[in-house]
Amino acid sequence: MAHPAVLRNLVEQYETLEILGAEAGSPAVRQRLADVAYSLCVATGTRDVDAALVAARHGLPGARRGRLPVVRLSRRALRGTPRTAGEQRSGRGRTKAEVDMKEQLNNPGIPLPREADPFDHPAFFYSGEQEYVAGTVPYLLDGLAAGDPVAVAVPGPQLELLRSALGGRASEVRMLDMTQAGRNPGRIIPGVLRSFADAAPAGTRPRIIGEPIWAGRSATEYPACVQHEALINLAFEGRTVSILCPYDAARLPETVLADARATHPVLRDAASERPSDAYAVERMIRRYNEPFPPPVEAVSLKFSSEDLPEARILASDEARRAGLDRSRVTDLELAVSELATNTVLHGGGSGTLHAWTEDGHFVCEVRDRGHISDPLAGRRPVEPAAVGGRGILMVNQVADLVRVHTSVTGTAVRVYFALPTPQDGPGTAAAARGR
Repeated sequence: MAHPAVLRNLVEQYETLEILGAEAGSPAVRQRLADVAYSLCVATGTRDVDAALVAARHGLPGARRGRLPVVRLSRRALRGTPRTAGEQRSGRGRTKAEVDMKEQLNNPGIPLPREADPFDHPAFFYSGEQEYVAGTVPYLLDGLAAGDPVAVAVPGPQLELLRSALGGRASEVRMLDMTQAGRNPGRIIPGVLRSFADAAPAGTRPRIIGEPIWAGRSATEYPACVQHEALINLAFEGRTVSILCPYDAARLPETVLADARATHPVLRDAASERPSDAYAVERMIRRYNEPFPPPVEAVSLKFSSEDLPEARILASDEARRAGLDRSRVTDLELAVSELATNTVLHGGGSGTLHAWTEDGHFVCEVRDRGHISDPLAGRRPVEPAAVGGRGILMVNQVADLVRVHTSVTGTAVRVYFALPTPQDGPGTAAAARGR
């Protein structure tokens, strides 16, 4: 069952909406009442709202244990219920909160209250499906009730869990499988988060659930995942957007949860919400800007401007030899061409290309003497009319993983392309990426 504070809030919302629904009966009030009733059922593990109210009240501090009846107070009785000294009266005995809610629900032009901080980026630690649903579904329903665009980008099993829990309202939510859309963490900000938030109507607060780190992420992918979570805070600073990031506390190691505390300003779990005293974005960006170990048995080429075609040919020949799908060889050629050209233009005029296979991937590294000073390089969408600025962004879009290490002495960029496994058919790797 959800935390008592969550239960109390849902019960109070339900009781207030019951009053408003009986008085006004507008479609917006009825829809919001249905949403809160559904959230109560999810939070208490029950199937109807009467049972949910009994279970919720039973779980509140000070409640008497044992069988509790459902108490239905009349509208007259509810109006006559004395308010506490701290509650503000406003018209016919209702609190100001009730009046405000009625005005907001019956007048779509009146915006719902927003948090003081325009950008909201909490980490949500959950254990098991019940906590996952209880911590995510109300967040989504609240966004729908407010008229905000709502999206979900989580791994497949969680996606199906949310689709089932949302029922008929799932069609109102944009849903993406993060194992495909966000396999490369470097394309999540431009390709998932920014593409959705930037298209939101003015005056709304887009809500997105994004789960980029799940049990099964490789050790090679993980540093890029942490960098992504840290960079979200820079990419959306000052914007009216909410991004909730679930973390499976039962399956992820403590080191991952510790990193989540450092990359999210607010922490949530089934019991509470609190500021993170470990929040340190700049430190985490530096921490995971890791030098790479040297490649093993790589084919190498030193190149300058006149050698750009040779660099592309070497990469594509080695990729075909390793068994990379034909369509993915084309993507690899594009990635290597972009990186090598960036080296010639911005990295000192010359560099080194390495190519090898590693853990089921074909890998290319381009190393030069340049320095990338912008931590969001390759993660900002580029306007169609803009000149340049698409190099690393394009590489992020086509590769299965991009890792970057940069310092004042030079930069290395590694791109990873998944090789087909024996059971895969032609084009399987590209199809799995949603291409």
